[in-house]
Amino acid sequence: MRYSARIQKIFNLSSGYTPKWIIFLLDLLTCLLSFVAANILRYNFNLSAEDFNNFLHTVPLVITIRMVFFILFRTYSGIIRFTGTQDAIRIFKSITWGSAIIYGVNFLFLVNKAKINIIIPTSIIIIDYITCIFLLTALRLATKILYAQLTNPGENKRKVAILGAGHAGLIAKRAIDQDRAASIKVVAFLDDDPSKIGKSVEGIKIFNAKKDLAEVLAKYEIEELIISIQNINIIRKQEIIEASLTQNVKVLNVPPVDRWINGELSFHQFKHVKIEDLIERDTIELDKNVIAKQLKGKRVMITGAAGSIGSEIVRQVIPFFPEKIILIDKAETPLYHLETELEEIEKGKHLPHNLVTFVADVCDKSRMKHLFEIYKPDFIYHAAAFKHVPLMEANPSEAIKTNVLGTKVIADLAVEFGTEKFVFVSTDKAVNPTNVMGASKRIAEIYVQSLNNSSEFNYCKTKFITTRFGNVLGTNGSVIPRFRKQIEEGGPITVTHPEITRYFMTIPEACQLVLEAGAMGNGGEIFIFDMGQSIKIVDLAKKMIKLSGLTLGKDIQIVFTGLRPGEKIKEELLNDKENTLPTHHPKIMIGKVRTYNFNEVNNNINQLIQLQATQKSELVVKSMKNLVPEFISKNSVFATLDKNPHLSEN
Repeated sequence: MRYSARIQKIFNLSSGYTPKWIIFLLDLLTCLLSFVAANILRYNFNLSAEDFNNFLHTVPLVITIRMVFFILFRTYSGIIRFTGTQDAIRIFKSITWGSAIIYGVNFLFLVNKAKINIIIPTSIIIIDYITCIFLLTALRLATKILYAQLTNPGENKRKVAILGAGHAGLIAKRAIDQDRAASIKVVAFLDDDPSKIGKSVEGIKIFNAKKDLAEVLAKYEIEELIISIQNINIIRKQEIIEASLTQNVKVLNVPPVDRWINGELSFHQFKHVKIEDLIERDTIELDKNVIAKQLKGKRVMITGAAGSIGSEIVRQVIPFFPEKIILIDKAETPLYHLETELEEIEKGKHLPHNLVTFVADVCDKSRMKHLFEIYKPDFIYHAAAFKHVPLMEANPSEAIKTNVLGTKVIADLAVEFGTEKFVFVSTDKAVNPTNVMGASKRIAEIYVQSLNNSSEFNYCKTKFITTRFGNVLGTNGSVIPRFRKQIEEGGPITVTHPEITRYFMTIPEACQLVLEAGAMGNGGEIFIFDMGQSIKIVDLAKKMIKLSGLTLGKDIQIVFTGLRPGEKIKEELLNDKENTLPTHHPKIMIGKVRTYNFNEVNNNINQLIQLQATQKSELVVKSMKNLVPEFISKNSVFATLDKNPHLSEN
């Protein structure tokens, strides 16, 4: 250990980097030794007095030329312990140009038959060229290896494997090697490419990812698997993550190249995979030409613009260059944050400033009419809504006010001002609803459908389109952020029921489908999104625990709290009386729906809105059940209304 410490001190390995002037002098000394060796080899270890005298005269020329090109190519600028391909390229260029100049000068003296005896035999120039490149490169590699051995004893390092033995995998390995604090050792590469399997990358063997993954993880006691492949198939990625989690191996992602800091990758940029990686699906292919044709140069209004869905719709609408985007939300602070973010995006991408934001309540008809009069929107994406089931169960009047009255106000104004399309963002909870929130969204669906079919509005060109999907990952108050917070706090994770399942999709995926459905809709449709397979919430919690590196039952617990008021065990996407038809998009179906008499629906909804103003919850819920017969309350104080519809309204 004493000798190790001395060597570290000499090479300044532990406290800092070797000064550039020392590297520069060492390189010149190496070149001198190379030139000496070239002369000795040329004369077979038998230099005459004349040859030695010629050597003494030519040394200053050679060293001066080498020095000039070292400065030009900055061969001394690299950190020796982190020597890489770029350092070798700089050395190669410097020595090649230097040797070429030496040969050129030598040739001029030969042609001019100079009396000064500084002629260098061509064989010496060639030998010196080869030995110089070899020695300079070997010096750097030897220092790099020595540094690695002295500062990072392998037995104390975490063992990792890298998925992907291509260029990105090599860069990932080097990023790990350069990070002293990481204390990580790459022991294996894994790849699906048959041409790479069995070979090595910088001394590390490449294994078959499809056949040998489990064996490699167990045999080499891998603690972390790093996915370096940039364009890996989603399904394949999920298979690898699942296989790793079963062996309690943490999984990290190498970020996309455009996120590397200054074009370089460091170990600190590696990110642990999230639960979203296990749920996401292949990128949705949108018919961008159709969407662009409809939105470019148009005035687009987005309600609930500061919410999770609304804000993402805004981000996805911007690239289609509408004439104006009108953002409406009554949440002041989130709307301010969104406005600030979008202004930065516009400046960064040199987009025209076409955003206007308004703090406004969609239930305030006079305020909304004023905005319609000013901007006369061509397209409306109506995402404003109250969505939390337990809260709306306790506040049915507020659910009706925002979800029904708010939708009615915007829809009626869309008709009055000749909006081309009104896209209503609904939910799977509107299907056979068991809670106030779902029933309120179903009533709003019925209203926009009745408007589309109304003979009262034959003059109206507005097409009313409904989009319906399940839970969206990462939205405010959704299950995943809640689980993540509970894990950070040490648990327990609370799940309402061991059998409860939900459909999930990501926010961008949901909003992309909203745009696509809006573009293809002719009015009156309910577009149903393919949500994939429903997922057990408890399984979701277990996977999140594993992804966090914790052990269920040891580090953290799962507690079942019982179904909340209005909560279903399983969600549905279609009403029993609805059927689906395919569309040109594989992830979007059209739900065949009943036709509604506008006058009847309008009268019933107006009565409901008047009841809402009384703040009598039972009265409001009873009226909702009359409008939506399939609405059956569960786990709620309103469940008694299903058994006794004549319950007192007082």
